[in-house]
Amino acid sequence: MTIPLIDRHLRILDTLRALGRAVSFSDREGLPTPRTLTLPPHDFLAMGHSGFCKDHGLAFPLYAGAMAGGISSVALVEGMARAGMTGFFGSGGLSPEDIRGALARLRDTLGGLPFGCNLLNSPGNRAWEAAVVRVCLEEGVRCVEASAYITPSPELVLYRVKGLRRLPNGGVEAPNRVIAKLSRTEVASRFFAPPPEKALKALRAAGEITEEEAVLAAEIPLAQDITAEADSGGHTDHRAAFCLLPSLLALRDEMQARYPQFPPLRVGLAGGIATPHAVAAAFALGADYVVTGSVNQACRESGTSDTVRRLLAEAAQTDVCDAPAADMFELGASVQVLKRGTRFAERAGLLRALYTAHASLEELPAKDREHLERVLFRKPLETVWAETESFFRERDPGQVEKALQNPRHRMALVFRWYLGMSSKFATLGTEDRTEDCQIWCGPAMGAFNDWVRGSFMESPDARSAPEAALNILFHAAVLQRAAVLRAAGIPFRMAREDVAPLPREEIMRLLAPDKETDG
Repeated sequence: MTIPLIDRHLRILDTLRALGRAVSFSDREGLPTPRTLTLPPHDFLAMGHSGFCKDHGLAFPLYAGAMAGGISSVALVEGMARAGMTGFFGSGGLSPEDIRGALARLRDTLGGLPFGCNLLNSPGNRAWEAAVVRVCLEEGVRCVEASAYITPSPELVLYRVKGLRRLPNGGVEAPNRVIAKLSRTEVASRFFAPPPEKALKALRAAGEITEEEAVLAAEIPLAQDITAEADSGGHTDHRAAFCLLPSLLALRDEMQARYPQFPPLRVGLAGGIATPHAVAAAFALGADYVVTGSVNQACRESGTSDTVRRLLAEAAQTDVCDAPAADMFELGASVQVLKRGTRFAERAGLLRALYTAHASLEELPAKDREHLERVLFRKPLETVWAETESFFRERDPGQVEKALQNPRHRMALVFRWYLGMSSKFATLGTEDRTEDCQIWCGPAMGAFNDWVRGSFMESPDARSAPEAALNILFHAAVLQRAAVLRAAGIPFRMAREDVAPLPREEIMRLLAPDKETDG
């Protein structure tokens, strides 16, 4: 791919938005003495680690993170790939058959352009995780974004080591890449290490991998790339990016020294990545790449409803809160969701309180049971249980057997019906269920809305994920060039309009090679 350059004279930034090379300052207002400053052309690959783009076949050091339930849709992943970036299909909560169909379409339509699939850790449903791995291997998916892992699973290890072979130069070729999204250094240390020996032995004994693959696994990291997940939508530890990223960068350097045979280890940043200022700050901190999340859900390519896109476009940074998580309800886990325009968090919180206070559905006070059946479920709890039992008998029969023996677990599954359906109400845009929509969202969404206010991207109908990402990167580069000027003693301040979003065609025009001009 052609590497785009910001190759414009400073005076264009003075009136429009791009900095350039061979910028002359002579007798400019505000300078104590005449001087000349030369800025080299700007290479987007220099914003992060150039190896990240080279290894993944990208023009820009950015990817769109996965959102479950197909919210990171085929259309979104296709759009990112065709714009020189990549995306990960949101497989969480979907059947292996649906995932296979989506990945097959991406493989067939993208013609070799990079794309990936999310692999969600599922300790309560290992069969689903194993099925997704099989689908990825059979459909030729060369990169997965591994999410919600604390300890690497055998399924993830299988994906990483399958196909390892020794190269003539003595190195190891690993056809399958893993990008691990996490927020804890102790977990990161497990991914920046070789695949765990226990998992390798189990896979070898089961005939899932060859002896050569098991041996060569010791020479590669389980994940060459780790995405530091700061305060994000969905599952989040609410980590502060400015604290988390430096810690993981230090761990990266420590693990690189411990395993000198490894290829370069890299750390990117997700959570809060929705504006040029955030991206410029991430790269200034040393991020090797950046990841967008919540903002993509508000774009027209996402696999959600117009209702959700409208609600997200109205969100402020403070319009988010925590609510019980459907997949780890019994453990007390939470997800960060949109608060404004819905009552999901409040109603899901009631379910958690009732679950904590009572041992079974039969113990629920009459007024609480009536409220649940009338407002949340809109049907008798017995009907909800019948639907839940039918679902799990097909997906995970062990859950039904446990529920029949444990009334409290039965109550948890019934309550999880609401938590699971609330996500579908959102993606389907169920008209009379807006108040019950579960919309995963972080404060980055509000920051994005602040940035695009008054621009052509203010309307949700005009928001495109690839165009938003290109704007974020382009204007982050402009901010970086302005920072160079200030560091050189040039009193240069960016105005709001200098980083306002531009149509893709205008950005590409500004990036096109041009002759130098005098100051």
